Amino acid sequence: MEGMAKTSTTTQGLRAAIERSGYYPALVAEAVEAAVGGEPIRSYLVHQETTFDQNEVRRHVTVLVLTGNRFIVSHTDEQAADTTSPTPYATTSTESVKIGRISSVVLSRVVANPESYTPGTLPREVVLTIGWGAVSRIDLEPAACGDPNCDADHGYTGSSTADDLSLRVSEAGDGPETVRQTLVFAQSLSEATADVTR
Repeated sequence: MEGMAKTSTTTQGLRAAIERSGYYPALVAEAVEAAVGGEPIRSYLVHQETTFDQNEVRRHVTVLVLTGNRFIVSHTDEQAADTTSPTPYATTSTESVKIGRISSVVLSRVVANPESYTPGTLPREVVLTIGWGAVSRIDLEPAACGDPNCDADHGYTGSSTADDLSLRVSEAGDGPETVRQTLVFAQSLSEATADVTR
């Protein structure tokens, strides 16, 4: 993906990555392509994860796409048969966010043996967190003053964090290529948000 041409080759690369994930590729590709429309793709990331829910194994795929004007997020989940459906089913959703709405792009890197780190070495794990104001988390705790004998009510203190999307990718679980793609996508998205603020 590094040095990827910003042409239809990128669209073909995205479709190939969706197909490689093996997770309902026709369904996922159709939803993503409908959301992208005719816009050229600048960068993308396909991340599949498997979770264990009681006695069931569930899969989930997230596709992130960056165009010249938008950041597109697609989630696809599979569900077992339940009271609403006698057969297993999948749910696909896409969200389109204008680049100018993205308020933060946070990339956390975990590296082994930092004392001997060599620039360019892949991190063992990365966490990409993107905020655009759709979801905020507020953490509150009782406020206190410096007087250990004070028993007055000082109200609450806290912080508000925007974390609309958070993806954890590890070399052990997802492979080095997915870690590399996450780094490239994070850089492309950061650069796109910087271009908008200029």
